[in-house]
Amino acid sequence: MTSKTDGVYTRTPLIAGNWKMHMDHFQAVSLVQKLSWTLTDHDHDFDKVQVAVFPPFTDLRSVQTLTMADKLELTYGAQDVSQFDAGAYTGDISGDFLKKLACTYVLIGHSERRSIHQESDDVVAAKLQAALRHDLTPILCVGEGLETRQAGQHVDFTLQQLRTALQDVDAAAVAELVIAYEPVWAIGTGEVAGPADAQEMGAAIRQELAALYDTETAQAIRVLYGGSVKADNVAAIMRERDIDGVLVGGASLDDEEFANIVRFEHHLVTD
Repeated sequence: MTSKTDGVYTRTPLIAGNWKMHMDHFQAVSLVQKLSWTLTDHDHDFDKVQVAVFPPFTDLRSVQTLTMADKLELTYGAQDVSQFDAGAYTGDISGDFLKKLACTYVLIGHSERRSIHQESDDVVAAKLQAALRHDLTPILCVGEGLETRQAGQHVDFTLQQLRTALQDVDAAAVAELVIAYEPVWAIGTGEVAGPADAQEMGAAIRQELAALYDTETAQAIRVLYGGSVKADNVAAIMRERDIDGVLVGGASLDDEEFANIVRFEHHLVTD
């Protein structure tokens, strides 16, 4: 999804909708149909802006069947994956299962997995490796909490998460990754994150990737921003140099709102 022309890198924007624990499989089919119809009605170019949805595990087969039968251009992925490929791991979902459901992406290390399920950086790193083993594209989520932000340690904290997750990933594999920055401090705290916050971390992430690998690798990777993204603020976020897309939560459950987020370029023209 990345090209280079005359020394300038062009990264295809990715608009990703994380449904979290919402939507049963009947509702999933309805939402995907409505989203696809809405975007098609607006002549959306899926090669220009990629769109992915992340339903609950129980919806994936229905979404797969729908997208294949109707030849929809939406892509989809899973919200999590086990670090284990098979075995006595009750409740876990193997990367092999996800690949057989034709998932393209999988979220790794989402802030809710880290906080609610106490996933450590090492577990996140193991899950990233599992995704790569099964040819799934990881969307690696990183980001800091409020105390870390207030202490001015947000960049160091987030980059340490990044380094740990990528410690055993070579340049060829890392170039296929997507990184999503989630400012956990701005979710439900009353604090507000803005485009400048997104750009600060996006640039820091890209600089760290260049140091860990090389400039070409760093420029190839898409960096997303996730944190209360809506249609009325997405254009400002997407104007930032080092932000290549957004990871959307609640707004992705509304087909019209999410379609307007996908069509952020329209807002770039009209704002």
